[in-house]
Amino acid sequence: MTVRVGIGYDVHPFAPDGDRQLVLAGVAIDGHAGLRGHSDADAVAHAVADALLGPSGLPDLGTLFPASDERYRGASSMELLADVVARVRTEGWTVGNVDVVVNAEAPPLAAHVPAMAANLTAVVGGFVSLTPKRGEGVGEVGRGDAVQVWAVALLVRDG
Repeated sequence: MTVRVGIGYDVHPFAPDGDRQLVLAGVAIDGHAGLRGHSDADAVAHAVADALLGPSGLPDLGTLFPASDERYRGASSMELLADVVARVRTEGWTVGNVDVVVNAEAPPLAAHVPAMAANLTAVVGGFVSLTPKRGEGVGEVGRGDAVQVWAVALLVRDG
């Protein structure tokens, strides 16, 4: 059996105009400004996608779905993640597990963790754990200006 480990990272600032809905791991979170980005700006889905793409030898998310391509404006990042998972499987890899850390000062995410992890598990087909953290007043996350996400993925291949 061959195993590979990948790491993904994403950061998105909150949209200043407040006209976007906040979406993390496919969960719409009411009462807070959304993130700025070309797609739906789901930083969790983006970090998980890059954690899967790297060890599979495929190009990164921005190369596969460039912001310069209008087809992806407002796109569901969970649908893009599903496309990534299909590509990874085509390369002969299976997702063993994914571990995700979401760093956001606000909104509080603990109540959303079960739905976020379930959404990711359903798409990637392997166990997903998700841990919310706060910025503790440090940097752009601590000021409440952005969300940062790290993801680590284990891919396995028989033979």
